[in-house]
Parts: sequence; C-alpha cells; structure tokens
Amino acid sequence: MSIEDSGDGVRGRAEAGPQNHQQLIITLFGFYGRSNGGALPVSGLIRLMADLGVDAPAVRSSISRLKKRGVLRSVKVSGLSGYTVSPGLEETFLEGDERIFSARRAVMSDHWILAVFTVPEKQRNLRHQIRSGLIRMGFGAVAPGVWIAPEHLQDAAHAYMDRHDLSQYIDWFRGDYLGARTMSDAVGQWWDLEALEAQYADFVARHAPVRDRWVEGAGAAGGGERAAFAAYIPMVTEWRRLPYLDPGLPLEMLPEGWRGLLAEQLFGELHGLLKAPADAHARRVLAGDE
Repeated sequence: MSIEDSGDGVRGRAEAGPQNHQQLIITLFGFYGRSNGGALPVSGLIRLMADLGVDAPAVRSSISRLKKRGVLRSVKVSGLSGYTVSPGLEETFLEGDERIFSARRAVMSDHWILAVFTVPEKQRNLRHQIRSGLIRMGFGAVAPGVWIAPEHLQDAAHAYMDRHDLSQYIDWFRGDYLGARTMSDAVGQWWDLEALEAQYADFVARHAPVRDRWVEGAGAAGGGERAAFAAYIPMVTEWRRLPYLDPGLPLEMLPEGWRGLLAEQLFGELHGLLKAPADAHARRVLAGDE
C-alpha cells in the first residue's frame, strides 16, 4: 500500500502540513478505498480526516492537489461525490502491501543485482527519474550510473521501471561480490545506513509510547476505536516509506544493535493492536453510522 512520490503519489515523514494531509488520504484509500468498491465518498473522507485532526478545507485542498497530479479521479459513490485512485495505481498498492507488511531480508548466500544505466545527453532529466526510482526501491550507489541491491528486489525494481517507461535505459546483472573489502564495509559505502537507522530510531521514539499506552489499556480507555484509528493511520503513513528505503540487507552486514529490527517489531505490535479497532471505526464512518 504505497504510491510513489515521482508524479503519482506522495512520500515523506508524517508531519503536519498539506503534504502530510495528502499522505494520510493515500493511506485511507489504501486501506478503505479498495474494500469499499474502490472508491470513497468525499463526505466520508472529510469525517475520517477530521478524526485525524484535519479540517474540511484542508481535505478538499489536498484532494484537489492529488487529482491534479493524476493520483485520484472523480466518481460517484452511491450517488454522492467521491474519488477513486486512477487506473493503473492498483498495482502499486498491491506492491506496497507486500513491501510494507511482508518485507523480506536477504541472507548471506543470496546474489546481488546491479542496475547500470546510461541516458542520452538530450534526455538528462531521465537520469534523475531513474536515480530517484532506484533509491526509492532500496538500491545503493556503487558508482555513477551503477546501483546495487539484494536479489529479492529484482522483480519490484523491474516492475517500477516498466511502469515508468524507463527500462530501456537500464541493463541488469546478477552476481556475487568479489572485492577486497568486507561486505559490511562495502554496504556502508553503498547505503547511508546511519541516516536510515536515525529514521528508524525516530519512529521508535515517536510510537513506542503509543504501543505502551495500548498495551496498558490506557489507549482504549481514552477513546476506543476512534482513538485506535487516530493512532493507527498516522503511524502507518509514517512507516510506509521506510521499507522502501531499507534494502533488507542480511543481518550480518548491518551495524551492531541495528534499530531497524526494533522498529519492525514495534510496527508489527502496533499493527496487531490497532488495525482491527481502527478498521471498525472507519467502517462505521463510511456507512454513515457516525
């Protein structure tokens, strides 16, 4: 359940502001649009976003921006004004489901894949698109025009480049590392693991108290299903970019005490605690029962 930030969606840290409002809306469509006939009524979106602290004018403005960017299109939902994701983006949602909720981690015996691209000088703008796409899919930079990732990212990377008509500029290779450096040293140069770990640490610091409140029962006592919804949707919105930045390297190649493991555990716990009551609240709102 994810939409790229390269023209057909949004990405970034879940903070206040118009950009985050769009991210929250994408999360709502990812969870509830597909289970509601593919579309959500504007009135239901406004009520759900109000539970997330976003007022109606901001919701309408964000919907308008997403429509202009080709993410949403207008439809009727039971005779009411509504929106659905644009054709073709359903595949992106499905890819996001697997990446976010079933993230894979490589083992030491796995191969690597290399993406080597060249772009004609008159099409230099495509270099940025390819580079941004590779970063988004979790690739690390070996050298200019040469990017690397664990083999398990191959299919998703191919699909992404096909979807954006960029495959013709890329040659793909699969193999093993035969360099003189240790793999831990090599991956430390190919990926900015320190920055990624800092984002994981920030996620833990922000959401561990939420987990603790719900485990202790204080979260449910403070608002029940509506409170679960208000905690769950921003949490997933913040989390869903991280599995794309993380290539899923073997544990042996990661720094000792890698915070990503703690963050993954925390996400799983919060998902287990909050999803069912959050979904129940959303269903009632969309059914007009609240």
